[in-house]
Amino acid sequence: MPSPDESVHPTATGLAKQTVDKHQDEQDITLWSGWFCPFNQRIWMALEERKIPYKYKEVNPYKKEKHFLDLNPLGLVPTLEIKQGGGTDKSKALYESDVLVEYLEDLYPPSEEHPSIFPSDTYEKSWARLNVQHISKKIIPAYFKLQQFQDPSDQSKAREELYSGLRTLAQRVKGPYFAGEQWTAVDMSLAPFVRRFYNLVKYRGLDESAVGDGWQDYSKRLLDRESLKNTSSEDKYYTEILERYLKNEAQSEVAKATRGGQSLP
Repeated sequence: MPSPDESVHPTATGLAKQTVDKHQDEQDITLWSGWFCPFNQRIWMALEERKIPYKYKEVNPYKKEKHFLDLNPLGLVPTLEIKQGGGTDKSKALYESDVLVEYLEDLYPPSEEHPSIFPSDTYEKSWARLNVQHISKKIIPAYFKLQQFQDPSDQSKAREELYSGLRTLAQRVKGPYFAGEQWTAVDMSLAPFVRRFYNLVKYRGLDESAVGDGWQDYSKRLLDRESLKNTSSEDKYYTEILERYLKNEAQSEVAKATRGGQSLP
């Protein structure tokens, strides 16, 4: 029996579709992307924020084509295909969103043309990386637990975990963004998930006011960011995907790990 995730809407919609259409020319970097994936949206946003030329290639990771699997045997998005140059047709590939953020930062050194998504100060840069880890280890696992857990008691615990993780981060935000005026990888790591909070508000009793002082203003600034808007599809298509998590039927690797009480891949 095919996975229900195989029937995912095949293309981005809304503003995201407009962004896709602008990135169909051949480039040295191809983003193998799933429009629906929040981890994928991080890298898509990074490419947009840093103004890096790229070609967009939509892929359904539940119907993996051979070339995509040759690039990434795990079959996961996001994956970057990188031309080697030198007259060869072969390509290299990298994946995992945290790795790709660092790769793009190194590939295009910070400049006026390619603004950095990390603070220039050495300490502040490392502090930003620590908070990206906080998002990955504390906030995102609680987000998926709250979505998938079916027992109300388990949902309540997950909701409190999510509030706690968000509260800790909110207390560290300098404003308007995490590191001050500069948009950084910390903001970018969280924004795609905040974009999907509406579903938790509706179906899992999420109340963002419970996070405390500063969170709602920060959350609004994340949602107002152009790179988030321009890589976001219409709500109804996200809702269709997120419903599978609410029913604990999703078959993504993250869903399987959450279901099994394991660390997220």
